[in-house]
Amino acid sequence: MRMNLSKTHKKGYAAVLGLESYASSSVPKELYELVKLRASILNGCSFCTDMHSHDAMALGIPAAKLFAVAAYNDSPLFSDAERAALRLTDEVTRLDSSRGVSDEVWNDAAEEFSEEEVGNLILAIATINVW
Repeated sequence: MRMNLSKTHKKGYAAVLGLESYASSSVPKELYELVKLRASILNGCSFCTDMHSHDAMALGIPAAKLFAVAAYNDSPLFSDAERAALRLTDEVTRLDSSRGVSDEVWNDAAEEFSEEEVGNLILAIATINVW
C-alpha cells in the first residue's frame, strides 16, 4: 500500500492543496483541464486522466477535442494558445535537467500569454505533476 500523504504529511499536503486552489482559479477553466489532461496522459496516471476527462466534459469540451489531446500539435481543434500551453505542459512535465524548457516553446507561450498567465500555467502544470 502506498503512503497517504494527507495523513502522513498533513502540512505538505495542505500546501499542495493551496497550490492547486491557486492554479485552478488562475488559469481559464477549459485550458486548465486540457493542461491537466495532457500532463496526466504523459505521466501515465489513469486516475487523473479519467478525472480530468470527466471534468473537461462537464465544462462542455467536446469528446473529439479530448481524444485529440494525445496528438494535439497538428489538430485543427486547438487554438494557437492552447497548442502553446500544451507544448509548455509537455516540456515542463518531461523536464530534462540538461535542457529545461526550450526557447522555442517558451517564446511561443510568451507570445500567446502574458507573463502572469505563463507563470500561472507553469504552476498548474507543476501541481498536476506533484499529484
